[in-house]
Amino acid sequence: MPQTNLSRAESYYQAICQKDLAAASQHLHSEVIVLSPLMKLAGKEAVLEDVKWFMDIINNLDIRAKFVSGNQVMLVFDLDATAPIGILPTAVLMTFKDALISRIELFFDARPLEKYSNLNAA
Repeated sequence: MPQTNLSRAESYYQAICQKDLAAASQHLHSEVIVLSPLMKLAGKEAVLEDVKWFMDIINNLDIRAKFVSGNQVMLVFDLDATAPIGILPTAVLMTFKDALISRIELFFDARPLEKYSNLNAA
């Protein structure tokens, strides 16, 4: 099961890179929770709204390391995002329930995203 969870985690981010919201949606539990330096989201619909925004800014994602322990997967990746964000080193801890992602906890420096949101607010 742990390797299956790893495959699912990678498939989720692959769908995001391919800007395939329907494919990304298939990996999320209905009660998924997302925690990040910028927000806390609960529920599949709220998370998918945020994923849509994420798809707009992402160019590519390079997974540098992956770890599995029980029902959790940890990925470390470099997110290549649109300017002015650029490369954003990120880690994510994903928890699985019923073979779906039930919790996503993201770790990154939010300052580059503040630049992006300031540009879009003007």
